[in-house]
Amino acid sequence: MRPQKVLDNDILIGLTKVFRSNGYEGASLKELAEATGLKKASLYHRFPNGKQEMAEAVFSYIDTWIKEHIFQSLQNKEHTPELRLKNGLEGIRSLYDNGKEVCIFRALSMQTGLELFEQQINSGMKQWIDAFTEIGIALNLAPTEAKKNALQTLIEVQGSLIVTKGIADISVFENTLLHIENRYLNT
Repeated sequence: MRPQKVLDNDILIGLTKVFRSNGYEGASLKELAEATGLKKASLYHRFPNGKQEMAEAVFSYIDTWIKEHIFQSLQNKEHTPELRLKNGLEGIRSLYDNGKEVCIFRALSMQTGLELFEQQINSGMKQWIDAFTEIGIALNLAPTEAKKNALQTLIEVQGSLIVTKGIADISVFENTLLHIENRYLNT
């Protein structure tokens, strides 16, 4: 048996880059193959249902990453709530490469992508709201206020990524994360 030349993680990273850059509709099979280091036939061998299956794999990959690097940080009861929040925000910085990367929710929620991935997008956003509601409660916010803050956090992170790209200024993203931290810690 021949050894795999391209590792699964490398494939997912390549697919993620293309979908983040081009969205679902704009991602061509040629670009997806080039980004993964595979030929089109090999890509189809790994993903027999084509581009939709590739995008679903990307959602799963990012969902796992977020759970491991952001949600677990926010929920780690071995740390103080303040440290949990700071670690969770650090995970967000890493996920979006300090504001240089677009959100996969945005990239895959245009036109056809929204119809195909509505459930994953909805589930992912609810998980973010739940995790930030939980940290808000741990930081002594009333449950209603914690949920309101959590929704605002999601809006601010997503919005700052769009504005950061639109005006080519990553300080917008960083300032947003600092604002979120201050809102939670100085309430």
